[in-house]
Amino acid sequence: MTAGIPSSRIDTSKPHPARVYDWLLGGKDNYPVDQEVAEKLPAEARANAARNRAFMHRASGWLAAQGVDQFLDIGTGIPTSPNLHQVVQAVTPHARVVYTDNDPIVLRHAEALLVSSPEGMTDYIHADVREAEAIVERAARTLDFTRPVALSLIALMHFLPDDQDPYGITRTLVDALPSGSYLVLSHGTADQHPELRQETESAYKKGAIALRMRTRAEVEPFFEGLELVDPGLVTAPEWHQEGQTAPVYERSGFYVGVARVS
Repeated sequence: MTAGIPSSRIDTSKPHPARVYDWLLGGKDNYPVDQEVAEKLPAEARANAARNRAFMHRASGWLAAQGVDQFLDIGTGIPTSPNLHQVVQAVTPHARVVYTDNDPIVLRHAEALLVSSPEGMTDYIHADVREAEAIVERAARTLDFTRPVALSLIALMHFLPDDQDPYGITRTLVDALPSGSYLVLSHGTADQHPELRQETESAYKKGAIALRMRTRAEVEPFFEGLELVDPGLVTAPEWHQEGQTAPVYERSGFYVGVARVS
């Protein structure tokens, strides 16, 4: 394995965030090591994962309805229907979607991610978000970076501790986007579940998975220099647009936002 390049071999001896998330969403593509981490998480984790996923569906569908027809989804995770391309191509059949993940099990399921509408196109990149420039270079084979692109970083950046410069990585990706593009981001937090913070962090730590939940003030810098669309930086159940059914308000373990590149 070359430094910085994710291996294509599935390591079933170590848990992976994508597979833990798959378990939380009720998926079957996970292993005992992933289940061990997931089962140590607070019971609320499953509901929070579902709320986060529902936000992705609402945000992606809304962007497609606004005319955005190019999407770069980093930290894709294991396919769970409907996937992002299914949501946006239902609105805009010619939309192009590039998925990126560093988990080899997602690579194994790439064919499911590549079933595009006849008019559209999908691609898959096996890479780590920390390879930001390489991801953009590869994505440019499918996406036209002279036109607006929606960049999705869903439930991803809280797995990057501060010393890995998550803000700088996000800025590198956003700087590659032309005017009229969007950043769609969700980030884990304990603000609404302070009593569950220690239990959550302990579960991931025992699985040797870095986790850096952040406060609202710490999530705000991811959107620096961008124009947040209404309702701004809010919890996952609070984000919806006119014409969308408003979710039932519940406490959430995620802050979310959609912001425009000017």
